[in-house]
Order: sequence, then structure tokens, then C-alpha cells
Amino acid sequence: MFTESALIVPVPAAEQLVGSWRRQFDRAARWGIPAHITLVYPFAPPEAIDAGAVSRLRALFRRAERVAYSLMETRRFGDQVLYLAPSPDEPFRLLTKIIMAEFPDYPPYGGAFSEVIPHLTIADGAPLEEIAMAEEAVTPGLPLRCSAAEAWLMAGRAEEASWAVVERFALGA
Repeated sequence: MFTESALIVPVPAAEQLVGSWRRQFDRAARWGIPAHITLVYPFAPPEAIDAGAVSRLRALFRRAERVAYSLMETRRFGDQVLYLAPSPDEPFRLLTKIIMAEFPDYPPYGGAFSEVIPHLTIADGAPLEEIAMAEEAVTPGLPLRCSAAEAWLMAGRAEEASWAVVERFALGA
């Protein structure tokens, strides 16, 4: 049984570069969530995601445009989170705003942050030395040229290998 859900943009082009670091230092990777840029997490409780919600999401993503972007550099949130920053990031910010307008009961990160910064997490909660090691290893592989062609609705639990894709939504149609 799934207990939570998320809306993400998968970033398969980043897996080779960051996959092993994510498996070590990002619990989401161990849960089964691929390299991604989060749009909304947590999203609706899985039991509340009915055919009507899926239809609304499909229409919302159909109106969005596919996005060409690059992962240009590593950045940090404080001392414990290492991430890749997409450029441009505005298309991801806009998608999040559109989702929030359509589903206001599910703000990103439970409304904990006044500004949502699009990012691809490499390490979260690792010791500073480990983060520095991951950053040093990843940086020479940048920039990565990427394309966002779809968004995924995923659901799972806070345990290893428990997350799965529930729906895939093409961006622009």
C-alpha cells in the first residue's frame, strides 16, 4: 500500500553521472525514485488520486511545453544537500505554480518553503566530507544537456524499493 505521492520530471540523462552518489546519499534513490526534478512533493494521498485527478493532471501537462535545459553546476542547500541546478529553471517553477493553482491543498514540501527552487538532489543529509567528494566527482561531467518530455506521478512508502510510477504525462501534446 502506498502512503504518499509525488509529481516529478525524470532526468534519465543524469543517471550515469549521479546515480551511484544518489544511491549512497539520497534516500529517494533507495526508495526507487530515479534522478528527477521535483514538481510537487508530497502530492495528494494516493487514495485521493482518482480518475478525475489524473484527468486534470493530464490536461495540465498537455498544456505545458517540452523543455530543453541543462544541468550546469552543483549547488548546495546549507551543509547537507548537494544538487544540480537546471538552467533555465523557470519552466519548472511555472509547472509547479500551475499544479499548485489546480491542486491548492498540496503545496510543495507541505508549504515549508516560501520559494521552491527546482533541483536534482545528489546528496541529502550526508556528512560534509562525503558531499564534497560527490561534488568533486560530478562536476567534471557537467554540463548535462537534457530534455523534459514528460512528468510522472509516483507513489510509494518511506522504505527501500517501494516507489512506482502510477501515471506518465506527456508535456505538450
